[in-house]
Amino acid sequence: MARLQYAFDDQQFTDFRSHHIQVKLAESSWEKQRYFALRKSVFAQEQQILQDNEQDGQDFRAIAIVALAANCAIADDVVGAVRIYQVDDEIHNLWFGGRLCVARAYRGHQSIGKALINEAVSRAKDLGCTRFLANVQPQNETYFRSVHWQTLGVVEVAGRPHVRMQAELEHYPFMGRHIS
Repeated sequence: MARLQYAFDDQQFTDFRSHHIQVKLAESSWEKQRYFALRKSVFAQEQQILQDNEQDGQDFRAIAIVALAANCAIADDVVGAVRIYQVDDEIHNLWFGGRLCVARAYRGHQSIGKALINEAVSRAKDLGCTRFLANVQPQNETYFRSVHWQTLGVVEVAGRPHVRMQAELEHYPFMGRHIS
């Protein structure tokens, strides 16, 4: 009779990260629930910003955009999020983007942040946007410049310094996208 032997390896497995990412509008209830849960996780819990209530009045009119990770060709988790909304402005068709976040395990993976920014600005352009702004945390200013944004000045958001930035609309879309 053969004797069985077991090999133990102290090597730890990394978290599973899907390579199948889709960026789209949050449409179903589970997508919207996970969209808000990810925002809360990143901003309120991880970054300790807006801990009491991460949601605000803009969420009632905002368009939610998500990055979905798929497993076996079935989307099963929201791993990135951003919102866009139009601002009443008599001169420009002004839009803002905000609450851009990517789940910790997916940061730097598959260009999710760039895809979310691309979809946000391009979607607003499709809706008639002639000026697109965002208030960006200072540590992300260089990243936004790399995807065709320019700095306009410094503002305060939730008691913290942010950089007001504007998308260079002529560069969008800069990545291929599916319009839904």
